[in-house]
Amino acid sequence: MKDVYENPLCSRYASEQMQHLFSPQWKFSTFRRLWLALAESEQELGLPITQEQVDELAAHITDIDYDIAAQREREVRHDVMAHVYAYGKAAPSAAGIIHLGATSCYVTDNADLILYRDGLVYLRRQLLAVLANLAAFAEKYAATPTLGYTHYQPAQPVTVGKRATLWMQDLLADVEELDHVLSTLKFLGCRGTTGTEASFMDLDEMNRRLAASFGFKECFPVCGQTYPRKVDSRILSCLSGIAQSAYRMANDIRLLQHDRQLEEPFETDQIGSSAMAYKRNPMRCERICSLSRYLMADAMNAPMTASVQWMERTLDDSANRRIALPEGFLCADAVLRLCQNVTAGLHVN
Repeated sequence: MKDVYENPLCSRYASEQMQHLFSPQWKFSTFRRLWLALAESEQELGLPITQEQVDELAAHITDIDYDIAAQREREVRHDVMAHVYAYGKAAPSAAGIIHLGATSCYVTDNADLILYRDGLVYLRRQLLAVLANLAAFAEKYAATPTLGYTHYQPAQPVTVGKRATLWMQDLLADVEELDHVLSTLKFLGCRGTTGTEASFMDLDEMNRRLAASFGFKECFPVCGQTYPRKVDSRILSCLSGIAQSAYRMANDIRLLQHDRQLEEPFETDQIGSSAMAYKRNPMRCERICSLSRYLMADAMNAPMTASVQWMERTLDDSANRRIALPEGFLCADAVLRLCQNVTAGLHVN
């Protein structure tokens, strides 16, 4: 029986890899990896944390008891402290030093930065796969003449290959933008309750170690309690750019398919229409446009959140970001998967 809403991004469109990246298991095991790294760094810097405690934390990264965490959250109304409690039940000798000196944002924000970084790396590979398909197509049809259009009116001839390079140029700009976002992405680290680093005398060395252990070169030099929400805006803007390029390409193909010049893949047993079986609807390209439109709209959310952070922080971003950022990544993933499928099987008449 299916009597509970399920997100179509998961049930129909996004890859298993991207769904796993934003799954509760990966999120909360990342919390635990962050708590382990914190304990290791604090131990190395002289805090009274034993090797036995560190080892016990390391032994319980993935065996998360979600029932215990859910029950505790109902009692304390705090998701992070509920998972501190659940981790302490799994690693009782270390229960007293889990989250030592940290704020909730140490795990929530650093985990998000790790997930977003890894998501962008995954999307970059997908972008390059689409570009590789288009490069092969453009080379194959570099000298194949076709009618050019301006204002969607017949104009001087171009070639099929040259038109594909216009799509490639847009997607290459997306790779460049994605690379810039990745190269400037920083770690939050372990800051004080208002970002003053007041929990310890000197956190510079510990933050350097924490950032390095998760593959980041540096931490944000200044912050409130959270990492700057401007980062979310930049990330979703980058994903919106991918959607814009994909939409432009897919819309062009839809128009060209109307004239039977160019067609997206059509499988042997595919049904074109429930009432008109002879039809060859460009359903893949229509889906690209549909999902891209959703992603472009989703990207408008982050600037509004970034603009209302209220000094050191406010919590009205939390519920919003739980939806907007994962759905942005899942949607971009779905769009690029469809783009790979279409560009791998384009048919020129």
